[in-house]
Amino acid sequence: MAAALAAAPAALVAPAFGASWRPWIDVAPQPGRRALGFPIPQAGWHGDSSLAAAVRLNPRLLDGDQDRRRPPNPPRTPSRPTPPTPGPSEWQRFAAQLAVFGDLRRHFIFEYYPWYGADPWRHWNQDGRTPPGDIAAFAVPALGPYDSRDTKVLEQHARWLADAGIGAINLSWWGPGSFEDRAVPIVMDVMRAHDIHVAFHLEPYADDRANRLRDDLLYLIREYGDKRRWDAFLLLEDASGVARPIFKSFRTILPRTVSDCRGRVFPVPDFTEDATWRRQVDALRAAVRSDFEVLLLADSLDFGRTEAGGWDGMAIYDPFYRTSNWPGAASAFSSRELLFSFNMNAGFDVYPQRPPFGECYAPSRIEPPISATGWDEAGRAEAFAASRARVLDSLRTTLTLQLDAGLVDRRRGFFVTYINSFNEWHEGTAFEPALSFASLSPAQRDIGYHNPDEGRWRLQLVQDLMGELTRPALAREAVAV
Repeated sequence: MAAALAAAPAALVAPAFGASWRPWIDVAPQPGRRALGFPIPQAGWHGDSSLAAAVRLNPRLLDGDQDRRRPPNPPRTPSRPTPPTPGPSEWQRFAAQLAVFGDLRRHFIFEYYPWYGADPWRHWNQDGRTPPGDIAAFAVPALGPYDSRDTKVLEQHARWLADAGIGAINLSWWGPGSFEDRAVPIVMDVMRAHDIHVAFHLEPYADDRANRLRDDLLYLIREYGDKRRWDAFLLLEDASGVARPIFKSFRTILPRTVSDCRGRVFPVPDFTEDATWRRQVDALRAAVRSDFEVLLLADSLDFGRTEAGGWDGMAIYDPFYRTSNWPGAASAFSSRELLFSFNMNAGFDVYPQRPPFGECYAPSRIEPPISATGWDEAGRAEAFAASRARVLDSLRTTLTLQLDAGLVDRRRGFFVTYINSFNEWHEGTAFEPALSFASLSPAQRDIGYHNPDEGRWRLQLVQDLMGELTRPALAREAVAV
């Protein structure tokens, strides 16, 4: 016994064998950064959004979204009834209101991830997956596991985007010199050739990155704006024609602490004081004021802290935040004259974890939820219907709120809808075409990918909707010519 104790790690040995010694507490493993939702920059893991981090601490923030307050392993519940598809008159009404914007395509922006690598593998091999057959994705892309720097891949992406009527992408960016930063020049070159402009989505590449916000944004403006003569950098025009760069920040307004699945509280390593953001934002505005203004959006529903940090408004990222909650948030931000943007999304379908799971294991979940227990024909049909309904509902709701004459966006001539996402394959948000289910090999079906019956349906729906929304603008341009 003594020899065994002597060989044991120090952390497992109590200082004394008293009645109060509880070894099961002493040896309880500490959760890693990923289990707590903290970013892991070296792995390209961006962690929880601002909203998701706040929800970890206080689930009541999602009151009204009953599914988020269920036990960790709830039974499947039937999906909500599918909302009716808006008729031509409704889309035409939206289109008439949107016609005030000179180039409407630029106001619909796909979230875009230039973080995939194939030599060596990058992101596709997340969580121990072994590409090319076994990849960290909810479904197999039509192009397979590709490299984000491959010109042929980028050209196909650009053609798909242009055909869908989208005029801009929002690049996930992980700091100067990062893999994603080195991919920017070729991405911009290809997108420019297809008349697609590029904005930037600032990721949590370091716990202290807030102290570099001014320098980071000046770097982006200099390297990809000034040096390229603004050939592909998105300058978003408001209703009066004034153009400004627009930047979106992920994981911005954070709580000081979060709780794990056992209720233990941990400090958030990249928490940033509002005053720090304010100093950086003010310094940036002072540096560019003689040339232009910038639009800065944070991914937060905390309008008080968003205002205190100097941000122009918010653009949340999360598909789990239901549209029924959007009007209240829009009203709150509008009351402070803060801009708001809610994303068009098809929900999410995170690829399943594999053992070892760790102590905070939770089953993978589809959002919107479906009642089917497998990815058989019935399950695929139900998921398709629920996801299609989410696309229509999210677009309809964000258009209704942003075009409301009583709210700040319309008053200030601001409109932008981010689409989450073009190619975030880990979280199941991708609109990029996937292989159709019938095209999967037996081995791929055994892995359990959730490829739909028609792999291009999401992007085709975007194309159809954009056709409806841009029709008056196209007619006006034709008359002007």
